[in-house]
Amino acid sequence: MDLSFNTEERAFQDEVRGFIAKNLTEEMKRATALTPSVFSDPDIGMAWQRALHRQGWGAPGWPVEYGGPDWTPAQRWIFETESARAGVPNVNVMGVKMVGPVIIGFGSPEQKNFYLPRILSGEDYWCQGYSEPGSGSDLSSLKTRAVRDGDDYIINGTKIWTTHAHHANRMFALVRTSDGPRQQDGISFILIDMTTPGITTRPILTIGGDHEVNQVFFDDVRVPVANRVGEEGKGWTYGKYLLEFERGSGIASAKLREGLKAIAELAESDLTGRAIDSPDIAVRISEVEIDIDALEMTELRVLSALQTGQNPGAVSSILKLRNSEIRQAVTRLGADVIGHDALAVEPMRPLYKLNHAPATPEEMLTVVPEYLNGRAYTIFGGTSEIQRDIIAKMMLGI
Repeated sequence: MDLSFNTEERAFQDEVRGFIAKNLTEEMKRATALTPSVFSDPDIGMAWQRALHRQGWGAPGWPVEYGGPDWTPAQRWIFETESARAGVPNVNVMGVKMVGPVIIGFGSPEQKNFYLPRILSGEDYWCQGYSEPGSGSDLSSLKTRAVRDGDDYIINGTKIWTTHAHHANRMFALVRTSDGPRQQDGISFILIDMTTPGITTRPILTIGGDHEVNQVFFDDVRVPVANRVGEEGKGWTYGKYLLEFERGSGIASAKLREGLKAIAELAESDLTGRAIDSPDIAVRISEVEIDIDALEMTELRVLSALQTGQNPGAVSSILKLRNSEIRQAVTRLGADVIGHDALAVEPMRPLYKLNHAPATPEEMLTVVPEYLNGRAYTIFGGTSEIQRDIIAKMMLGI
């Protein structure tokens, strides 16, 4: 694999750096640095999405006919790595990287014409209605029901762990439209306006003090049948397709590398009493760096498939599994590097909006919140156990 850039690619790298320098404000950069979650606050993330859209870069993985920039795999890699190095905000991944590809692949012309431009421009902010109190890893057992009533579905039930539902104006959801011997066959994929009467959103505070996830209740919520994506009863197929994009899109290694770099700098500083002098810390930093190198090579191998609009398939489970495990290793290392200072946890969120001087130095401010928030990495988007099952069945034939 030739990882050197040609003249055109180096020119593109300069273009990306110039764009970031012009559009990334200090507020955006600081907010991103002080956000312990993988999700940016909407006021930060969507401002960056609008800047990308003005440049024509709003959806790097989309086909060009739907607004994608028609980048080569090398350009995609350059964009992702330069973005990570600069510390740009995360955009609404549930719009651009999740429901967008499903609408492109299975939506009606009317759905494509209406929703895709709004995702690109940042006009719509999406959340995901998948998990339920009794249906997590066994998602096909979901109970939220949509009953046909003329040109509408009437939806009753609840969704849980719904990230940013309190911010979102739209949800894509899996709902049960029929019963049968195979429960996957009775599920449909529905697009829901979150302002529809009958929807209630209640916050769930996580161990790190974040209000990131919610429980959403549906009480006789009327949704037009026209909001169903694809065929009735085929939602399980569309939902799996979406999860492959969620797990296998983007370049996670670039952000992991920047996160490890920040921890290594802390370990070398007087703030931690030069924790790097501990052989255990030094060896663990090296081990994580090697893991990131290996992940990066895997990501590079699947970029071409993503650029042609193909879903990444079972390799997405490898990417999700290793990304989750390495993220947790980085955050665990960070907590160990700052040692007893990890006990001084700042409970207020978001950190970049604190109106008082925190007790913890700013360089350390997100270390413990990131560690606590990161406990969910190996759960959301499909647990590590589920990813290993998928790899065993689809790649090893077990």
